[in-house]
Amino acid sequence: MSALLYYIHDPMCSWCWGFSPVWKQIQQHLPKTVNVQTVMGGLAPDSDEPMPPEMQEYIKGNWARIQQAIPDTEFNYDFWEKCQPRRSTYPACRAVLAAKKQGIEYDALMTDAIQRGYYLEAKNPSDNDVLISLAGKIGLDATVFAQDLESKNIQSLLEQDLRLYQQLAVSTGVAGFPSLALKTESGLTEVPRNYIDASATLDFIKEHITSA
Repeated sequence: MSALLYYIHDPMCSWCWGFSPVWKQIQQHLPKTVNVQTVMGGLAPDSDEPMPPEMQEYIKGNWARIQQAIPDTEFNYDFWEKCQPRRSTYPACRAVLAAKKQGIEYDALMTDAIQRGYYLEAKNPSDNDVLISLAGKIGLDATVFAQDLESKNIQSLLEQDLRLYQQLAVSTGVAGFPSLALKTESGLTEVPRNYIDASATLDFIKEHITSA
C-alpha cells in the first residue's frame, strides 16, 4: 500500500541546510510505495524591518552550533557584512512554490539554489531580486517566476502549506524544521530524523509501512 511522507521545512532554515545531505539520501532510498510531499513551514513572515543585532548574533551562534553538530556543514559568514538581514523567510517559501508551478522538479532545485545562495554565496533570499536571479540560473522562466512570486495564487498556496503544517503538528506533535511525518493506512506519525545518518529514518519508515 502507498504511503505519504511529509517533509516540512523552510528554505532559509539553517537546520534544514544541515539536514539537506541526509534528506537527499532518504529520498534516494525510499521504497517506491512512499510518495513525498514538501510543506513550506514558514519560519518568519514578511517584514521590511532590519533584523535586530541580537537576532543576528543568535543566528550566527546557531550556525556555529550546527557546524559542531553536523560535520562538513558550511556557512559563509560574509552574509552578515554584505547583506541587510531581515527576519523574513516567507519570500523564499513563496519562491519555492512559484518555481514548482513551472515543474515539480523545480521544488528541490529552487530550495537548493536558495540554500546555496544564502549559506555559501552570502546572498539575501529575503529579497525578491535575489530570488528572481536564482530562478533564472536554474532554468526557470524568470519573467513568469517574478509575476508568480507576488501573485495571490502563490500566497494562497503558502497559506495552505502553513495550515497543513499546523494540522500535522496537532496530529503528530511535529515541531520546528525540518520535520517529517508519515501517513499510512494506520494514520499519521512523526518520523524521527538523524542529521548525520539516513539509515535510522529509512528503517523507521520501512517498518511503519510494512506494519500498516
